[in-house]
Amino acid sequence: MNSLELEGKVALVTGSSRGLGKSIALKLSGMGAKVALNYLSRKDEADSVMASITRQGGEAMLAPADVRDSSSVKDMVRQITDKWGKIDILVNNAGITADGLLLRMSEEAWDNVINTNLRGAYLCTKAALRSMTSQGWGRIINIASIAGLTGNVGQSNYAASKGGLIAFTKSLARELGPRNITVNAVAPGFITTAMTDQLPVELKESILSRVALGRFGTPEDVAGLVAFLVSRQSDYITGQVINIDGGVA
Repeated sequence: MNSLELEGKVALVTGSSRGLGKSIALKLSGMGAKVALNYLSRKDEADSVMASITRQGGEAMLAPADVRDSSSVKDMVRQITDKWGKIDILVNNAGITADGLLLRMSEEAWDNVINTNLRGAYLCTKAALRSMTSQGWGRIINIASIAGLTGNVGQSNYAASKGGLIAFTKSLARELGPRNITVNAVAPGFITTAMTDQLPVELKESILSRVALGRFGTPEDVAGLVAFLVSRQSDYITGQVINIDGGVA
C-alpha cells in the first residue's frame, strides 16, 4: 500500500480515544487521511490521540458525540463536513460490553450494549452516507467480533449486537455497491485492550490455549486489516466478514 494512499480522504473513526479506535485512527492518519476522532466522555484521551497525529504531521479534529443519539450524531457529521467538506471513510468502532448471564441481565445492560454497538453504527452510517453517495465513493468498516459469529457465554447482548452488525454489513453492501461504496466487517478475536486486561489470569490462559498463534492480537493488527480494506487493493471486496483471531479453535 502507498504510504500516503489516503491523502485527500476524510475518515471518521468512532470510539477513537483509546484501544482499537485509537490504533485505527493513527494508522489512517499515517496513510494521509484527515481523521475525525469521535469520543463520548474521554476528552483527555482523545486530545492525546489528536496530539500524536499532529506530531506526526497529520491532521485531525475532535468529534465528540453520543453515537446512540440521532441529533448528536447529525451534529457531529455536520461539524466534520463543515470543516473538511465530506466524509470518505467511516469506521464504526464504538462499542461497549455489559456482561452477565441472561437471567441476571438487566434491561438497561441489554439496551446500552445494543444501542451503542448496533444503533450507533446505524445512526453514524446513515448520517455519513449523504457525503459518500454524492461523491460516488466510500468505504465503511464495521468492527464486529467473533462473538457475533460463535456466541459467548455471558455475552448474549454483546454477541447479538455484533451479529446484528454483521447482518447490517451484508445488507448494506448490497444496497451501496452500485454507488461504489464498499461495506465490510472486521471480526476480531481476543485483542489486548483495556477490556481484555480485566480478564482473570486463568481465563486468559484458557483462551490462549485455543489460539493457534499462541498470543492475543494487538490493536495494530486490527488497524492493519482496516487499512487494507479502505485501500485500493480492496476495491473488489464488499459484504465480507474477515476474522482476525489468530486461528481460534
